Amino acid sequence: MLMISPKMASGMQEKQYTPSLLSFFIYNPTFGPREGEEEKKILFYHPSDVEKNEKIRNVGLCEAIVQFTRTFCPTKPAKSLHTQKNRQFFFEPEENFWMVMVVRNPMIEKPNKDGKPPTVEYQEEEMLLPSCLLQCYSMYKLFNGTFSRAMQAGGVELLMQKLEKFFYRYLQTLHLQSCDLLDVFGGISFFPLDKMTYLKIQSFVNRVEESLSLIKYTAFLYNDQLIWSGLEQDDMRILYKYLTTSLFPRHSEPELAGRDSPMRPEVAGNLLHYGRFLTGPTNLKDPEAKFRFPKIFVSAEDGYEELHLIVYKVHSLVCFLIASVELTREFCEQLDSLVGPQLTLLASDICEQFTINRRISGPEKEPQFKFIYFNHMNLAEKSTIHMRKTASVCLTSVHPDLMKILGDINCDFARVDEDEEIIVKAMTDYWVVGKKSDQRELYVILNQKNANLIEVNEEVKRLCATQFNNIFFLD
Repeated sequence: MLMISPKMASGMQEKQYTPSLLSFFIYNPTFGPREGEEEKKILFYHPSDVEKNEKIRNVGLCEAIVQFTRTFCPTKPAKSLHTQKNRQFFFEPEENFWMVMVVRNPMIEKPNKDGKPPTVEYQEEEMLLPSCLLQCYSMYKLFNGTFSRAMQAGGVELLMQKLEKFFYRYLQTLHLQSCDLLDVFGGISFFPLDKMTYLKIQSFVNRVEESLSLIKYTAFLYNDQLIWSGLEQDDMRILYKYLTTSLFPRHSEPELAGRDSPMRPEVAGNLLHYGRFLTGPTNLKDPEAKFRFPKIFVSAEDGYEELHLIVYKVHSLVCFLIASVELTREFCEQLDSLVGPQLTLLASDICEQFTINRRISGPEKEPQFKFIYFNHMNLAEKSTIHMRKTASVCLTSVHPDLMKILGDINCDFARVDEDEEIIVKAMTDYWVVGKKSDQRELYVILNQKNANLIEVNEEVKRLCATQFNNIFFLD
């Protein structure tokens, strides 16, 4: 992506280029061990129009780097290689299967006088892109299972077909320039509920799973925030990412009004409902319409199990159910008649509570503290810095340079296991604080030009007391 700096006069503009994907490939070194068989190692390569010898050369270079670094630490081969112009990230998700992402470094193109070619300066900064590589594999595994599973089912040919079909489309949705700390964490935003409403949801889940024996797992989200889930944590994490960044944006609609709103007419027996399928049948009244539910793979005791994803929405409340077998139209009609009316009432209750909470907290205004919080134990995340975060757009209320400092602090935290605290004074007079304590991380940005270290530390303590009063942070 190209950005024009406004600092320079017209005709002498400084051009800034954000990180961009140069290549992405997957290989297995055991598939072409002999000379002349190197191409057999390559399972997927993007861009596909690269000349064959160049593909072989690039894969061979990565294989050599990995093997060379194994001599220093056999159990921990290289994860990345940094050069002036680009960076290569290596990831071995399964034994002998390697995924490689090559990214061009961000750069600034400065014009020269007297008609000389522009000067190019490559930026040396920490990149948070290894998390993107892990996410690529996790998303593939969610919809296709592991690489080994494809090999067992149909050999190398089937695996290559699956990789081509998935990554050809997925890489087009990869926006490296918007990758930040939230992508590293891959956390989940939780919706706070009172006990009574939570019990209503729990009761609803029990009734649904008892009435519809094909339903194996159930989960609830409201306004893209998780309320309840019966899935394993890692499965919920990647499914949450898919739902909030891919599926939901394609099916957005206005938020549900409260129960007393004229939008919701009173009907005897509450039989009227606003529910609809986001996956599966788009119109239950059309018996000829074909439909299918996406297949997903989730953790099981003996590996992974193949299930079907049902996403059912009533305004801002989404209930997704996971069934164990292929579903018929009759089952969908039964589910719609059972779940729709009850979910409409639940959505109305939750929306009323949401409205009350917003009224108590007062009108929306600039948050007193700008912070990002993440808990590694339950994957809970919270940010007052992000105004909007999707797969392609990242709108924050602070300057990109401050976000880079947050990334640098996170990289420092990742290198050590001990709890620690880092305080940085930025060139723009902002203070940036990173705090790592007991599997929790807190990042705070303070705009206090004349503050000293003691005053900054006191301000962070005040934040913890007001926002995280039930969470213990080590000093």
